[in-house]
Amino acid sequence: MKTVVITGASTGIGRAAAEHLAANGWKVFAGVRKHSDGEPLKQASGNITPLILDVAKPDQVKAAVAAVSKALEGRTLDGLVNNAGIANMGPLALQPLDQIEQHFEVNVFGLMRATQAFLPLLGMDEAREGKPGRIVNITSVGGRLSAPFLGAYAATKHAVEALTDSLRRELVVYGIDAIAIGPGAVKTPIWDKAEDMNKHEPYANTIWAKPIEKFADVMLKGGREGLEPKVIGETIEKALSDDSPKARYAPVPNKLTNWTIPTLLPKRTVDKVMAKRFGLSGKDD
Repeated sequence: MKTVVITGASTGIGRAAAEHLAANGWKVFAGVRKHSDGEPLKQASGNITPLILDVAKPDQVKAAVAAVSKALEGRTLDGLVNNAGIANMGPLALQPLDQIEQHFEVNVFGLMRATQAFLPLLGMDEAREGKPGRIVNITSVGGRLSAPFLGAYAATKHAVEALTDSLRRELVVYGIDAIAIGPGAVKTPIWDKAEDMNKHEPYANTIWAKPIEKFADVMLKGGREGLEPKVIGETIEKALSDDSPKARYAPVPNKLTNWTIPTLLPKRTVDKVMAKRFGLSGKDD
């Protein structure tokens, strides 16, 4: 039975990936932040073992590694899926620095904390039996295309894209692969939470109030009409299992308009499209 650790598995992409892989014969160690979040996962499949794992807490990461190592009994871990992450809206000119720092603490430093901790199980400890494992980092369309009002989130996802490429090029000496998956909008509970959380009261009396409202409406609509989480779960399994996996997968709804064209157009052209769409005209326009 192949083995995988998934961080941020309580809901959304992480939970869908855990249930999909478990249904296809994987032994899944599912990272959750609360014991109550682990119960539905245990009920979903006997192949899922919940782990209390907040990637921002070194003691929890250390304990999770010890638990997985014990379960592996000297074998290598086949996969680590770094999915845990946060996103909060706000204009970078005003967004509190501690909120920006929190994005990096979870999305970047937490990801690297988990990666470094699990690397011996993935094959850096050459005393272990079995083939080297793979790292799959969940980034985002925002890892390549920066939207307004999600600058902190996009910056962390850009960082994860770079870290993934560097890890892949460094870890080749151990046979450990590193792969990025950059989804577009996905139907997850995050959109219901966003509607409540992102009322943007801190920015209600700023020049960005109306553009943020328009942007939030577009994001909420796109999320609720996005890909089913199981699609990302299937992509994760492909990245973990294919004999010759891509270095990066981009499961994006309406891919031509939401990914292909924007990545090919000049940045100034994309600027104008976003400005028109969200009402971000300059003083002289």
